[in-house]
Amino acid sequence: MRRSIDAMRNHALVKQPLQAWLGCKAQAFVFWQARSEQERKLLTLGSAVVVLALVWAVLFAPAMEGRTELKKSLPQLRQQAAQLQALAAEAATLSGSVPIDVAVMSRDSLVKTLAARSLTAQSVGMTGEYAKLELRNVSFGALLQWLDAVRREGRISVQDASITAQPTPGLVDATLTLHQDVVK
Repeated sequence: MRRSIDAMRNHALVKQPLQAWLGCKAQAFVFWQARSEQERKLLTLGSAVVVLALVWAVLFAPAMEGRTELKKSLPQLRQQAAQLQALAAEAATLSGSVPIDVAVMSRDSLVKTLAARSLTAQSVGMTGEYAKLELRNVSFGALLQWLDAVRREGRISVQDASITAQPTPGLVDATLTLHQDVVK
């Protein structure tokens, strides 16, 4: 064991840094001995001040700044946490609620909802779960409002649409294919 330690001390990678350290240590000792007692006291005091300033700048100042920032942001974070908990509770109650039943899409229901928006279809054809509507010279805004209403109220989505503008501003011809999303 003693032999391996001696071998390590004689190794070039260990020997060079060790010699450099010993050389620096000797130079520091010579420098220190060359100073008078008053200079030694001033150097010791100055070194202590520098060390304390470094410790303050590296350890304490960032921690105190972080603590102050956390004190400022903590009420906002608590409010956000309370909002998230309220949203989570609302989501939990909504997930357990029964889905609203909607009427099955039929020719009559489509004609009634169109009439409620002052729209008239030239033809309404039903094929299974799909409906095909043709509308001529209808207001584009009223058509979009009707489509939004049937989407929200009846879960009816547009599968295909062909809309052509008419020479009169705001009027269009539309051919729509609709499908109702039925929850089973």
